[in-house]
Amino acid sequence: MITLYFTPMACSLATRITLYEAGVEAGFQEVMLSSKTLREGGNYLPINAKGQVPALVLEDGTVITEGPAILQFIADLRPDFGLAPPAGTLARTRLQGWLHLIGAELHSAGFVPFMHPAAPPEAKAFARLRIEPKFDYLERHLGERETLMDGFTIADAYLVTVLGWCEHCGIALSGWPALAAYRERMRARPHVARAMGEELSLRTAA
Repeated sequence: MITLYFTPMACSLATRITLYEAGVEAGFQEVMLSSKTLREGGNYLPINAKGQVPALVLEDGTVITEGPAILQFIADLRPDFGLAPPAGTLARTRLQGWLHLIGAELHSAGFVPFMHPAAPPEAKAFARLRIEPKFDYLERHLGERETLMDGFTIADAYLVTVLGWCEHCGIALSGWPALAAYRERMRARPHVARAMGEELSLRTAA
């Protein structure tokens, strides 16, 4: 069985969602990012020297890191589920474009400064300036669409995860009604709701 190393409600949530959407059986190990240790005991760094989540450990011990790479790997395990277009196609390239936008522009440059304890107020203000134009772009794109592409993909799993940080960071989606409606649609998906419910319960219990 493969194992996902995760932190509740972090970017690794997108991987849990994708595992459920693809029907891939997996075990889960919670990572305490502040100490780089495992909830059940032990050091996380021998598993992922970068000290970040997610990390996916395959049955043969191979470790895959970096969220977008893991999401594509899982999607390719179950191609019939349509979570990613076939590799080498233009549609796959477009999917990768969405993953890069979410990962680089929203996740890293946008939300990380809000959540990093060392980030000064000026960094958070600049991050908001980075986020808002991307939200404007997504608002226009999702105005008449249910999902980012034709049907639910791993990009939607990633985006709904990132949008889940808005409440914690004090960013209201009231100025982006189509994006807010998209977030609620995605959260209503059974596998998304399951994954979020499980991780929220872990955070509450911590």
